[in-house]
Amino acid sequence: MCNPLIPAAYRASADGGAPEAGSSSQRGFPPAPEPLPVPVMDNHTHLDFPDGKAPVGIKEALDAAAAVGVQGAVQVGCDLESSRFTVQAVDLDERLLGAVALHPNDAPRYAERGELEEALAEIERLAAHPRVRAIGETGLDFFRTEGEGLAHQRYSFRRHIDIAKRLDLTLQIHDRDAHNDVVQVLKEEGAPERVVFHCFSGDEELAATCNKEGWWMSFAGTLTFKNAANLRAALAVADPDLVLVETDAPFLTPHPHRGRPNASYMVPYTVRAMAELTSTDLAELGARISQNTVRAYGSWD
Repeated sequence: MCNPLIPAAYRASADGGAPEAGSSSQRGFPPAPEPLPVPVMDNHTHLDFPDGKAPVGIKEALDAAAAVGVQGAVQVGCDLESSRFTVQAVDLDERLLGAVALHPNDAPRYAERGELEEALAEIERLAAHPRVRAIGETGLDFFRTEGEGLAHQRYSFRRHIDIAKRLDLTLQIHDRDAHNDVVQVLKEEGAPERVVFHCFSGDEELAATCNKEGWWMSFAGTLTFKNAANLRAALAVADPDLVLVETDAPFLTPHPHRGRPNASYMVPYTVRAMAELTSTDLAELGARISQNTVRAYGSWD
């Protein structure tokens, strides 16, 4: 039987067929949260990464999000295939803006095949689309890449920074276990005018740096995890004018549904946690997040 609390677009994915072993789809999509009183945007999602037993279309996914007060999203590329998808997607639904890049863990793979320069050139061509507003996700990831791959990561990151600056686009940072090095590269290269730390994973020290530099901090469902004291401490000191919200869907589903697939309609769980942690009125926080997101990426209109 379909769960009526789960958005219709996700019911087939949640209820139909046998789940793959080890997939978060074994538990299905979570119920829809109570709608937000003021709409916000999900500034980082991957609509081309299915996590369920049936694909959900772009319109259906955004309709489900809109029903709970998530009025738009930034679809993010992390290799050539997903960046091409992003450019196609932003033409299909005006509720989407796009970001294109080579993920720091993918850049070494292109380099090993001798394809990095060609791939970066295509990213720059894709970034010329008027509804692509960011270069991302790019950055450094010391968790999954090591050795010679780190040199390729750093080179790719610097090239992405250059593209963002020349095209006047926002830079969307992937930073995993590399806070100091990311900041160092940004300062050495000269950061673009607009920088977003996607799925902010730092602590009070990195938040203070972001405050000083005017870099946005985008909080995901990880903020709600029991072991995320560093994120809650960072949020407590973050400049409210530099705070954004995201899903990184289909990953990082917020508590109490951690381990299940994520989607943009789940944003209200994280926004409510942010409001509670900062003792901020929910409507006031939603309005500020929405304003911040438009400042970071421009208008969705």
